[in-house]
Amino acid sequence: MRRLAPLFVLALASCGEQATLPSSSGFGANPALPAPHPTMLPTMKIAPAHPWAAGATPVAGAGLRVAAFATGLAHPRWLYVLPNGDVLVAETNAPPKPDDSTGLRGFVEGKVMGRAGATVPSANRITLLRDSHATGVADVKTVFIKGLNSPFGMALIGDDLYVADTDAIVKFKYTPGATAITTPGTKVVDLPAGTINHHWTKNIIASPDGSTLYATVGSNSNVGERGLAAEAGRAAIWRIDPKTGAHAIFASGLRNPNGMGFEPMSGKLWTSVNERDEIGSDLVPDYMTSVAPGGFYGWPFSYYGQHVDTRVKDQRPDLVAKAIKPDYALGSHTASLGLTFAAGATALPAAFTQGAFVGQHGSWNRKPLSGYKVIFVPFTAGVPAGPPVDVLTGFLTASGDAQGRPVGVTIDHLGGLLVADDVGNTVWRVTGATRVASR
Repeated sequence: MRRLAPLFVLALASCGEQATLPSSSGFGANPALPAPHPTMLPTMKIAPAHPWAAGATPVAGAGLRVAAFATGLAHPRWLYVLPNGDVLVAETNAPPKPDDSTGLRGFVEGKVMGRAGATVPSANRITLLRDSHATGVADVKTVFIKGLNSPFGMALIGDDLYVADTDAIVKFKYTPGATAITTPGTKVVDLPAGTINHHWTKNIIASPDGSTLYATVGSNSNVGERGLAAEAGRAAIWRIDPKTGAHAIFASGLRNPNGMGFEPMSGKLWTSVNERDEIGSDLVPDYMTSVAPGGFYGWPFSYYGQHVDTRVKDQRPDLVAKAIKPDYALGSHTASLGLTFAAGATALPAAFTQGAFVGQHGSWNRKPLSGYKVIFVPFTAGVPAGPPVDVLTGFLTASGDAQGRPVGVTIDHLGGLLVADDVGNTVWRVTGATRVASR
């Protein structure tokens, strides 16, 4: 009973706060932004997470079908497709971070995250999946690189494979067709980590010409409550020379950027960002946005452009005045992590070939629940154009439990959409409901 008491107190403290707007109001170029509604303790609504029952799958949207590409994985979160079609999967979870959440609050958060399937040990490896017969199902699964430190992003430049551990980018020599790398990697650059390391995932992407790596580094807090010294180099996208490790901040004020992709028509870098918590179920929408070199996007001083967050101790009106409004909101507390553009998605219907797919891992700070799906945002002339379309749903049961949770998304070499499901320990593959004619 003593162990349950903190959960009971938390539930009482936050039970009255809930969304007053439909979840759809938090999407698009101009989302609804009502007045903040802070509570003594944060609103918590958790979907207890369970693996899929045997034979069960997510629900594919209209005109689509879904099947398992690979099963039996260990918390797969991120995906990368090599030029020969092999798929790399980061089987990973958070590293030890003993100073992140402490005391009563830390105890409660740990219990809640455990219910959501977020506290399993990290396998600390990358696994290779190969569909050697082009059937849409992986028939080869091997440990590709082991002994990593909470790996996440991956990028290949020439014969160098870069892996973003939680604390560094490491380079490995890659031989096309290899099913394992056993030689040690070489550190390229350190990344912010430490014993707090609040947002631990570090993603990377290579520029189209291979001259530059971009790395996402999330904040070390919700809204800078640990002081801005703890945020040095964080809440930002770094620009890195892969040859020397020389680096600089490319864009800042991004609370927790994760997915990245180059939009095919404009060539601009885009990212998906998890926004701040604890000011109500209707705030603040996660978003995806094009990233301007040198751009500042508000965190922690303001949100969604120049909406000031009064919780921040040391206000910076000069920076708020420069804050860039994001391009497209993805719903409040949806945990929009995965992002990939549809270029090459030839196995999907034409309606899904110009735009971006987004993996929404699901909320904890919103009543009712939001996210827990994969969506598609259509684009026209290089910018979002219209409401999102459901691609995969069914991750939430009628009783409010989660069966699987989507994270990373990417397009495979046969033109299908791959989705990493960390609670379901599966990589799903989405194609058209009927065979799509070549385009």
